[in-house]
Amino acid sequence: MVDRVLVTLDGAIRDLDEPLLYADDIGLLRGDGIFETVLLRDGKACALELHLARLRRSAEALDLPEPDLGRWRRAVELAAKEWGTEQEGTLRMVFTRGRDTEPPTSYGGPGGTSFVLVVPVPERVNKARAEGISVITLARGTSIELAPTAPWLLLGAKTLSYATNMAALRFAARNHADDVIFTSPEHRVLEGPRSTVVIQRDEKLITPPVRNGVLPGITQRALFAEAGKAGWDCRYEPCFVADLITADSVWLLSSVTLAARVASLDGLRMSAPERAAEIPELVDRGISRLWSLTDWK
Repeated sequence: MVDRVLVTLDGAIRDLDEPLLYADDIGLLRGDGIFETVLLRDGKACALELHLARLRRSAEALDLPEPDLGRWRRAVELAAKEWGTEQEGTLRMVFTRGRDTEPPTSYGGPGGTSFVLVVPVPERVNKARAEGISVITLARGTSIELAPTAPWLLLGAKTLSYATNMAALRFAARNHADDVIFTSPEHRVLEGPRSTVVIQRDEKLITPPVRNGVLPGITQRALFAEAGKAGWDCRYEPCFVADLITADSVWLLSSVTLAARVASLDGLRMSAPERAAEIPELVDRGISRLWSLTDWK
């Protein structure tokens, strides 16, 4: 069984034990680049076209060269084929600004470094899907007013600058929690370090709007599309921290974990509602539907 796959945009399958990045790559030195994380299931990249579209939007936000989506698509398909169908995989598309001297490379785009990497899904994922997760709320320190007025902060773009997100997750682990929900100075709910927040109350599903400076969630979008067909009232609305406590259930959605129910929040146990099993089922159906763009409405 294959345990790692690396493909560059020239269509080469590369050895992960051989060097790939140059020491002066700006993505390495400054985190100046973008990425997407995609779940491989049954040999297919889930919601690939939406991930490619978000990759392009992130590139535009960072003034990177426009990604050649055809080359990316072919690299992903080749990586998925090499990975096979025996196990789920975590596929990352990485696009950096390239070397400080900015020469084109044989495995990157013009002035950039680009590659597709597949590794096994982390062990934490199956536990999170089955048992839920413990979460703490942490201040991110950015106002919900900043996204439209300060585009240079790159709120809503998926960049390689993940040091703060990873520090938050380490802080959570030191405090015996699995994950984090970021909040704003206005006590509004934002997002997780690697997830979108969805609140379920009665027949409603609510997620914070993108204008508050959160990354547009692809898994959340798949859930809303499928849930809307099933009669749920799906809304993009500002949420306060108090809304998390009074919700019937709270979910963190992401491309690899898919749906993880918040089982405890800031030490407060949150019991599973009667309809708790419906959310993961709706996510699975929504993601499966997105395998074919013709099924997307």
